[in-house]
Amino acid sequence: MLPYQALTYLVTLPIFLVSLTIHEYAHAWVAYRFGDDTAKRMGRLTLNPLAHISLFGTIILPLLAHFGWAKPIPVDFSILTKRQIFKVAAAGPAANMLLAVILTIAFHIFRLPPEGLGNFVLLAILFNIILAVFNLIPIPPLDGSKMVYARLKSPEAISTYNNFARFGMLVLIGFLLFGGFQIIVLPVAALFYTLLGLPLPSLTIKDQKR
Repeated sequence: MLPYQALTYLVTLPIFLVSLTIHEYAHAWVAYRFGDDTAKRMGRLTLNPLAHISLFGTIILPLLAHFGWAKPIPVDFSILTKRQIFKVAAAGPAANMLLAVILTIAFHIFRLPPEGLGNFVLLAILFNIILAVFNLIPIPPLDGSKMVYARLKSPEAISTYNNFARFGMLVLIGFLLFGGFQIIVLPVAALFYTLLGLPLPSLTIKDQKR
């Protein structure tokens, strides 16, 4: 029999794939609505998870570190206005929050128990909230940084942002290594989750068997 960690990975992987797919599709769809067909031409304007999977970021890393990512959607920001850039960036987190709300309504309407299918739904809700909150952090290359960029007006502010963006990945790694995820992302996500009036999900297969 597979270890509990592997079983948990196999159960949560579909949630991870679907949530990331919806997130990236939302970016691509909004960009396409604004006249940027880059993602469509590259086969990314689709809800097929295979189009968005990164072998390391989506499959391998979540098994090792409980963290991961999908391939970013290609967007030609040069043909978009600042307002459009803001909406394209916000589309991913907004889609995850919308999915979390829809699943919450379904959980309450069908009165699902907090075990089995109900626990799977609760995990999906929690993960989508975490994904949305994390991506709203204003550190490049996360969506929140592009939303901030879209609001900048002065050349000096834009220049400062561009200089900061060069080191964005290093800053993001430092943010994660020094506990930013646990200190900022998880408490904010927990607050949103609590407001939905949901029971806490069991995070592992072992928890459910107790």
